[in-house]
Amino acid sequence: MISHPSRHCTVELQALPSRIGQVRRIVSAQLRYWHLDPLIDRAALGVTELLTNVHLHARPDKTCTVEIELVLDRLKVSVRDHDPRLPVVGSIDEADGLATCGRGLAMVAAVSESWGVRPDGESGKVVWFTLPTSSAARAGSARPPRRQVVDKPARRFAEVEHAVDLRRPGHTPARSAVPG
Repeated sequence: MISHPSRHCTVELQALPSRIGQVRRIVSAQLRYWHLDPLIDRAALGVTELLTNVHLHARPDKTCTVEIELVLDRLKVSVRDHDPRLPVVGSIDEADGLATCGRGLAMVAAVSESWGVRPDGESGKVVWFTLPTSSAARAGSARPPRRQVVDKPARRFAEVEHAVDLRRPGHTPARSAVPG
């Protein structure tokens, strides 16, 4: 089910690889509709990483809800699933450069202004991130300073110079590239 009120969009889905691409296209189309084209690459990358985490780690099922909401000068993207376990946050550093797990949230932290995770009742959680929608962001200028807001303690991450597609070892696309 998809709802499209003027400043809110919700998509319910099974986090399967084929559906992740569809949701990425829905998020991109909604941001174009809201005239937030400069945010599309970062929002699509962030939602891809969060949905991939649901696909790889969520139990008992892969059912989740993606929500994008435009509030004042912030775009908030969140993914709610039915697994109460909070994610383990990995880091991106040279010693761990060949790791294939635990980097999704580090990438979300690198492309977002803020992010966090919170329990959702007794049987689920919500992982979210925000992007600024200021006139500077709309004009496509340099990203603003990043801050991390986490409902549960997590480690701080270093700046990521390039996004890494974890499905293809050794592949490093350009920063604005979104895995297809």
